[in-house]
Amino acid sequence: MKMIKFILSGVIAFSLLSVSAQSNSAKGKSSESIKKGGKKPNIIYILADDLGTGNVSAYDADIFKTPCIDKLARTGIQYNHAYTAPLCGPSRALILTGRYAFRTGATNQDATGTMKPEVEVMMPKVLKTAGYITSMVGKWGQLPLGPAEFGFDDYLRFKGSGVYWSTSEKAQNYTENGENKTLMPNEYMPDLMHDHLVKFLATNKDKPFYVYYSLSHVHGEIVRTPDSKPNSKDLYSDNIDYMDKEVAKLLKVLDSLKLRDNTVIMFMGDNGTAGGEALRSTRQGKHLIGQKGSMKECGSLVPMIVNWPGVITKPRITDQLIDASDLMPTLAEIAGAKLPDSVVLDGTSFLPQILGKKGKERDWIFMELASDWYAREAKWKLNRAGELYDMKNSPFEENLVAADTKDAEAVAARVRLQAVLDKLNPAGGILDSGDGTGRHANKSANKSKKAKRAKAKEAAAEGQSAAVDTDNSNAGESNDRLAKYNKIKTKCGGIVTRDNFIHTSPNPESAGERFDKLDTNHDGIVTEEEFMKAAKK
Repeated sequence: MKMIKFILSGVIAFSLLSVSAQSNSAKGKSSESIKKGGKKPNIIYILADDLGTGNVSAYDADIFKTPCIDKLARTGIQYNHAYTAPLCGPSRALILTGRYAFRTGATNQDATGTMKPEVEVMMPKVLKTAGYITSMVGKWGQLPLGPAEFGFDDYLRFKGSGVYWSTSEKAQNYTENGENKTLMPNEYMPDLMHDHLVKFLATNKDKPFYVYYSLSHVHGEIVRTPDSKPNSKDLYSDNIDYMDKEVAKLLKVLDSLKLRDNTVIMFMGDNGTAGGEALRSTRQGKHLIGQKGSMKECGSLVPMIVNWPGVITKPRITDQLIDASDLMPTLAEIAGAKLPDSVVLDGTSFLPQILGKKGKERDWIFMELASDWYAREAKWKLNRAGELYDMKNSPFEENLVAADTKDAEAVAARVRLQAVLDKLNPAGGILDSGDGTGRHANKSANKSKKAKRAKAKEAAAEGQSAAVDTDNSNAGESNDRLAKYNKIKTKCGGIVTRDNFIHTSPNPESAGERFDKLDTNHDGIVTEEEFMKAAKK
């Protein structure tokens, strides 16, 4: 017994030292940048929206093909264990500040907007101290103020997410370097973003630059692309194809400007695949566990590729743990920039490993959304509730370990990860004030109000109050539900498949997610029995 206590105390001590080393390794650090021909390397960080590992063929995605992105992976480094927060706003805050949400307050989509430039130092301000000119192109939401206020020299930004054509009300206006502009009916926002980026690169090709290229693809509402055929049955695949094409166009521009050989390209997803498409975004014929907004594995596990011609001499696939907070110290070290010492930074530079050196790799990553969080090692994960998960079969499974397990490896893992959480102490930081989902609180409230109004309206139509629940009213609701299913079945041509359901829905943006909830046996067809059971739930 004494021996076990001695071993566990050693594990705790080692874990605490590891936490301290990882959380403080970046602070105040600066180094000489890696120069080629006397020039500092350019940096282009490409952030795809709602793109999970099941959407990139380099990660063995079954349905989707991304040849250009795959080539970046084949000639660079592909990371199999890169993680970021599982929703857009908190993820972007983590990426750009290098700080966990309990420090910045960016715990949910609304709270992300409360960050202030006089407190939080974002990537462009750090790199500008090393002589870099900076640009933000694309999605800025749900971050506060604008790119200029947080240090970007140049920008084109649109409001919200999933902006493509002006047919969407939110997409009708955008801002380019302080000038409000109108998206014309024949203009496609991803193409405008590309054109803006080309101008920036051409203008600043003789200076070291950093670009935060925040794509529109593939966030919903999923609509046609300029390449979509009139009768396309899979607009989501069309959008992934077009995203890959945009990356290919960028590479051609870099080649034409003779910038490619001195440009680091990082490609990454901002969170997992969105719910409507997560179920069919399989890898090696297997479903992935978790999706956007989920604290399960594939809410935060994202594709990440680093491509750096002439520097990455041995292309490879790695299982190195990467936490999105690591981007700040890594890019700063590449640029030779000094990190801010006014705030606590959480990242660890992985530049040594990019260069093929051993360096100090992370032992764990930390992820947080709303009022939940977890620490994860290569094989284990421990969440706020004290639940330990065996992750050896991830991303396809995560298995809950019995709280009273006697397995020595599991017991030791719990001790190590609990030491990480205790040292970080997220409960002692800025706590979440939202509804616990991490999403926009006002949207959740509106949905609840709409549901209550709809229920009251249905009850009133039958001459009852919304609170009355009789056998007759249940029978009426059942009949209405059956009639609704038969109507949907007719519109779908006699069989309610996923594609038919989405394409005949008046609200295709959310139809995929609704279908996945209805299709309880996941066979791709919603039966009358499944539809009626959903009503009871």
